[in-house]
Amino acid sequence: MAATITTELVCGKRNFRKFQAFNKRGSLAYRSTLKEFPDYDLGVRPTGRRIDGKFLTIPEMVPELIVPDLTGFELKPYVSYRVPDVVQSEFTARGLFNACYADKVAEDFKNNKLDDEGNPFEPSDAEKMTRDEAKLKARQTGSDLF
Repeated sequence: MAATITTELVCGKRNFRKFQAFNKRGSLAYRSTLKEFPDYDLGVRPTGRRIDGKFLTIPEMVPELIVPDLTGFELKPYVSYRVPDVVQSEFTARGLFNACYADKVAEDFKNNKLDDEGNPFEPSDAEKMTRDEAKLKARQTGSDLF
């Protein structure tokens, strides 16, 4: 009968014994696991290993922050909400062809520099690439800027 009364009113008060109430540093069970396992993961990556009770720092595990030199940089770290929206159409395969190859193909056609199959006599570096080379180059960092 006492088990059913734990959350009901008993003498005008509520019984909160079954609710855990611990401070911001964690419960007693959590702190005891920290004492028991000193390498308990706290969300921070270690910068070394513990060997024979000693902590050895491994330089390759220390995070390196690469920050650019911004001396003389004119832009401010603020973008106004009044900036007009940039609307671009979808970039298709035809758009990629027009941006990269169309001018050279049209020029070669006007100057009769194409063979019977439509291949140029003097191909550019982009035209010499194989399919796999073009795919690798398209996936490189910064390849979307032209």
